[in-house]
Amino acid sequence: MKCTSGCLAILSPTPWLQLFLALGGTLAADCMAAALPATAFAGRWDLTIQDANHKQLPSWLELTVDRGVWKASLVGRWGNARPLPKVVVQGNNIQFISPKEEEDSRNDLVFDGRLVEGTLTGSAKGPNGTAWTWTGQRSPALKPTSTLTWGDPKRLFNGNDFSGWTFDNPTKASSWVVENGCLVNKSAGSNLATEGTFQDIKLHIEVNCPTNANSGIYLRGRYEVQVEDDSIQEPPSHHMGAVYGFLAPVPEQPRRPGVWQTFDITLVGRWVTVVQNGQTIIDNKEIPGITGGALDSHEALPGPIYLQGDHGGIAYRNILLTPAGP
Repeated sequence: MKCTSGCLAILSPTPWLQLFLALGGTLAADCMAAALPATAFAGRWDLTIQDANHKQLPSWLELTVDRGVWKASLVGRWGNARPLPKVVVQGNNIQFISPKEEEDSRNDLVFDGRLVEGTLTGSAKGPNGTAWTWTGQRSPALKPTSTLTWGDPKRLFNGNDFSGWTFDNPTKASSWVVENGCLVNKSAGSNLATEGTFQDIKLHIEVNCPTNANSGIYLRGRYEVQVEDDSIQEPPSHHMGAVYGFLAPVPEQPRRPGVWQTFDITLVGRWVTVVQNGQTIIDNKEIPGITGGALDSHEALPGPIYLQGDHGGIAYRNILLTPAGP
C-alpha cells in the first residue's frame, strides 16, 4: 500500500524505522504529511504574531480551496481583509505571502507554517527582514444561543472624566479631553478602551464626526464599526456604519458631517446588527473575523469597547451598554 506521495506506508514501527527516525529521517514525516487532507487547512484562523521585540500582533487568515487551487485573505497589523497573491499548501505545510506594498516594508512578508494537531505554528520574514514567529487557532463559530436574556443597562461614560476607561498609549492621552459632557478625540494619539470587558451586548452611542475625520467603535476590542467622513472614495465596507472591510451599510445613510448621530449596535456571538439614526443598515450579519487595529485575535473571549483615537476629530457621548445575562 502506498501514500499518495508515493512513499511506502509503514503499518508498524519496526526497529529499523525507529533508528531511522532517531537519526532525523523524514520519510515517515513526509508520509504522514501526505495523509493529511488538504481541506484540513480550509477555513478561518485567528493568528497571533510575535515580532522581534516580543510584542504580540493580532491577525486573521481565511483559506479556501477549489479543485486544488488555494486562495487566502489576510487581515494584518492594520487595514482591511485583503486577498494574498500567493498561498501554497503541501502536506501539513503552508506558505503565504503578504506584499511589501501592503506592509510598509522593503521586503515581502513570507509566512511559513505547519499544521500539527489542529494548530498552526510557524515563522515569518517580517518587515525589513526582521524575524517573526506566529501561531494560528481555528476561529470559533460563536453561534448565538437561543436562550439569550439581557441584563441592566450600564452607562460607560459619566460625562465628567475618564473613570472606567484606559489609554493604550498613556503618553498620548492628551489627545482626548472631556468637554461639555462628551469624549472628544482632539488629535491623533491614543486609543481609549473601557476597563470592563463584555461578550454579547447592546450598545447605544452617539457620535459627531466632522468633515474629513475618522475613528471607529471596536466591539470586544476586535470588530470595528466605522465612524468616518474621509473614505467616500473607498469601498462601501469602509464607509460610515460599516464593519470595516467586511460588511457594508445597506442602505447607506446620507453623510452628516458635524451633526450628532446615533448608533444602536447589537452583537451576539459574531452576528451584528447596526442601526444608524433609527435605520437598520446591517441586519444580523456574520462578522467573519477581526478587523485591522484589533486589540487581540482571541475571539472567544470577552473584550472592551474601544474608541479609535489615532486619527482625531471625533466626539462621543451618551454611551450606554446592555450586557447579556441576568
